[in-house]
Amino acid sequence: MKNFSPQDFKITSKIALKNSQTKLVIDKADDQLKDLRKKLGKLQDTMYAHGKYAVLVCLQGMDTAGKDSLIREVFKEFNARGVVVHSFKVPTELELKHDYLWRHYIVLPERGKFGVFNRTHYENVLVTRVHPEYILGENIPTVNTVEDIDDAFWDTRFQQINNFEKHVAENGTIIFKFFLNLSKEEQKQRLLRRLDKQEKNWKFSPGDLKERKLWDNYQACYEDAINRTSKSHAPWYTIPADDKDSARYMVAKIMYDTLKKYDDIQEPELDDKIKANMSSYRQELESE
Repeated sequence: MKNFSPQDFKITSKIALKNSQTKLVIDKADDQLKDLRKKLGKLQDTMYAHGKYAVLVCLQGMDTAGKDSLIREVFKEFNARGVVVHSFKVPTELELKHDYLWRHYIVLPERGKFGVFNRTHYENVLVTRVHPEYILGENIPTVNTVEDIDDAFWDTRFQQINNFEKHVAENGTIIFKFFLNLSKEEQKQRLLRRLDKQEKNWKFSPGDLKERKLWDNYQACYEDAINRTSKSHAPWYTIPADDKDSARYMVAKIMYDTLKKYDDIQEPELDDKIKANMSSYRQELESE
């Protein structure tokens, strides 16, 4: 595949993940990414000077989908101050004393910067849906037993997430949500590499195998979440993730092509008075 549009992977109607592509190989994807990430870095510099938009990049996917390496490679040319990455693990004691969206809201990117969520607020309708007993740790007044976590509970939570994203988007944050669509067979091979290669041993956890047994449950939850929450202001993109180089390039290209459409993102012009005196400022410095 030589050329593609963000629309090719954007979710605009109901999907079935079992019919979604997990492998797509793009010619010289790594070389193309090198050029593209420089353009993204330069664009972020302009966005910082412009100061009116933030960018939130949400990455979700099964274990071994390649989220960490994608972040490393796609954002390599960014000014370190221009991108902030947050990896959301099991909620801390402090986080559990707040509502489930609090820890995500407080680290949203400021205008002019990119924020990357490595795992996101969607964990609250994914892992907790596969393991509803985790919800009990949130100490929600209306939830005392797992039996209290019914369809209406999840309907409300999806509505809250949609409202959260709409509020954020309406206040100047451009949202990208990427689902790295990995095949079960490719996950198996990546887990085996973690066992076979000493430098990757540290990444392996027996818990990965336990969660792998729940593959179909997770796929059903991902499918439902994507279908319920892909909106024009916060769209989902399903990215074939079996080939890492191609997946990284696709994510970078979708971001760049989309952001370039914002023709109002420009470096601010200098005040007329400053521009009129540029030569005198230069003369003052050169005469020191």
